[in-house]
Amino acid sequence: MTGGGSPIATIDGARAVRPGEELDARALARFLGWDEVRVTQFPSGHSNLTYLVEGGGKQLVLRRPPFGSKVKSAHDMGREFKILSRLHAVYPAAPKPVAYTEDTTILGAPFYVMERIVGVILRKHPPAELLTPAVARGLGEAFVDNLATLHGLDWRAAGLDIGKPEGYVERQVSGWADRYRNAHTDDIADMEFLEKWLKEHLPRESGATLIHNDYKYDNLVLAADDLTRIIGVLDWEMSTVGDPLMDLGTALGYWVELNDPPELQMVAFCATNYPGSLTRQELVARYRERTGRDTGDMLFYYAFALFKTAGVAQQIYYRFKQGLTHDERFAMMIVGVKVLSQTAVAAIQRGHI
Repeated sequence: MTGGGSPIATIDGARAVRPGEELDARALARFLGWDEVRVTQFPSGHSNLTYLVEGGGKQLVLRRPPFGSKVKSAHDMGREFKILSRLHAVYPAAPKPVAYTEDTTILGAPFYVMERIVGVILRKHPPAELLTPAVARGLGEAFVDNLATLHGLDWRAAGLDIGKPEGYVERQVSGWADRYRNAHTDDIADMEFLEKWLKEHLPRESGATLIHNDYKYDNLVLAADDLTRIIGVLDWEMSTVGDPLMDLGTALGYWVELNDPPELQMVAFCATNYPGSLTRQELVARYRERTGRDTGDMLFYYAFALFKTAGVAQQIYYRFKQGLTHDERFAMMIVGVKVLSQTAVAAIQRGHI
């Protein structure tokens, strides 16, 4: 499965750096104390930029904000470094951070480097022979179980007092509504409806745990010899302490099923739509079983997750329209905003996820 020429070797390779997102290799080598570095880029991801840095017989991963972004709170490298510094000790699946700097003269923005967790990251369309029905189901179960483990961590003992749990859900709804409006380009009636509906259906807080806030397949590192074994969890930039059902909702918002409508399949985030995969209802049932939490029907959390992700897509599209990024992947983001908001409204109309 890991031999030369195997399709698994191509699932998460770093590639040439995209034009306009190059790093100053000499300045980086000086910072690391290496003679020279080779920099390539992981092509996925739409928020912070992620690079593979090789030199001195070592491999590190570097994270920095996107070029042109002015949303400092969404790209706080120091916060992410601090979280990993404390989290890795109690949750080894989180990468071990190595160094951080606020010195913008080096690469033009604050950045940090961390140890690379070598494994497999599944992107949207892995070969079917790898993600067999049995593997798809086993991975889905491990996905839920790992989220339950994360939500069971003693965040206070780990020094991860990184959020304000009280009023978290309400702040998230109002905050993402504001972000959407601030990045507005097109009038989308479904987004207007969702903002109103979410504000009118705020649930009572279900508790407070450490939450990842972007939990999905392509933020997991899997063992190359067993794709149902999770060995790493990446991208902690949005993690905080808040309502765990919001985290579960985020996972549901990314979870496109095999039988979902064609327009949703078109914007599928991850390989959750392969035969054998859990359904959203099965995912919730397993989480409830593993945690003992009352999850209710999860409709609010699912609708909010889709609204939030649509808001992220809108922010990215706005940056593209403003000429702040020239990544051609972003030109179609407005279609995602429309499909995601349409999906959330349809779920509300049918009354379940």
